[in-house]
Formats: sequence, C-alpha cells, structure tokens
Amino acid sequence: MSKKERPARERKRARKQDARIRRTRERLGMALLQLILEKPFDSVTVQDVLDRASIGRSTFYLHFRDKNDLLLCQLELFLEMMSTMLSAKKEKSRRLAPVTEMFEHIASQRKLYRALRESGRLQDFYDLAQGYFSRGIEQRLKEIEPPANELQVERRVRSVALAGSLLSLFRWWMDTGTKIPAVQMDEHFHSMAFGEKPAPAGKSAAPRLGTSGQP
Repeated sequence: MSKKERPARERKRARKQDARIRRTRERLGMALLQLILEKPFDSVTVQDVLDRASIGRSTFYLHFRDKNDLLLCQLELFLEMMSTMLSAKKEKSRRLAPVTEMFEHIASQRKLYRALRESGRLQDFYDLAQGYFSRGIEQRLKEIEPPANELQVERRVRSVALAGSLLSLFRWWMDTGTKIPAVQMDEHFHSMAFGEKPAPAGKSAAPRLGTSGQP
C-alpha cells in the first residue's frame, strides 16, 4: 500500500468508527427516553436501558458513567442543537434564539417534560440551558453586527440576562398551559431584547443594538 493510500483508508476507517459510536449513543439515548415515559426515572436501571437498546453492559460504560450521565448527554445534545440553530442555518433575521421552534418542539413532548419534572431532573435541564443559550445568544449578537463600541463583557452580560429571560418565559409558558402561540412568544421575547419586533428572516433588519440594548 502506498503512503498516500494509507491515510485515506485510515480516515475512512475513522469515519466508520465515528458513525458506529454515534449510532450506539443514539440507541442508548432513545432507549432511556422511552423508558422514562413508561416509569419514573429512579426506577429505570442501566440494565433496563441495555435490554431496550440491545447493547452490552461493557459498551454502555465505554460511553457513559451511569444513567444520569446518559440523561444529561441527551439534554445537552438537544440544547446544543437548539442554541446554535440560527447560527448553523446562517439565518438572516435578527432573532437571537429559535424561540418558536424550541417552544413548539418541547410542547409536543409534554409527557417527557412532565417526566423530567416528576423525577426532579427538570432543574438540570434549566441549568444546562442557561449556559447553552447564553453562549448561543452571544454568538448571534456578534453576527448581528453590534456597534463597535460594545465591549465583550457588555455583550456577555447581556447574553446571560437574555438567556435567563428566555428560560423564565418558557417555564411560565409551559406552566400556564402553552395558551399563547409559540410564534407570539418569539415576538414577545425579541420585543424585549430589541425594544421592538425584529424583522422576520429575509426582511429588512431591525434597528441596530446600542450598548444599552436600545435602538
């Protein structure tokens, strides 16, 4: 085998291995989520997960420490996807977070949301979400061309505050029965963030942010 062929084959082998790892982790994650819809999280055992996923114990412990670690990884995967969605899509609107998409998705999974709450793990979700959305909003603020005189620390503080507001709105929305359409909650959140409604994707931009967050 030539020297050029060897790296190519090694890369191909690595990609296959990465795909197997991803599929294994997905199967374990899906198994756990299915089980906590059927019975309390504290009643679910690692063996239950292994049986549902048809995966061996040694394989499980190659990837996760325990069922708590597996659950946190599933929450992180979801939050990573949501908090970076607009940047990943290169959305041209001035939205800072995909409020409509996230609210609608979680509302469609009410049973899982209740299961997390009943198991005492819902606060873990909110604690993780604060960090993920703080970073995601900060990235969006950079992409939306903030004024040159806005200091990094000011943008970071603003991002943390906005992430907290977003999660407070979401918790209230879920607790009051999701009566307000998710798209309206998106408008309410961004109205607070910008001082007026942001332009939808593909439309003219809303006013630029000043250091105080006002147009």
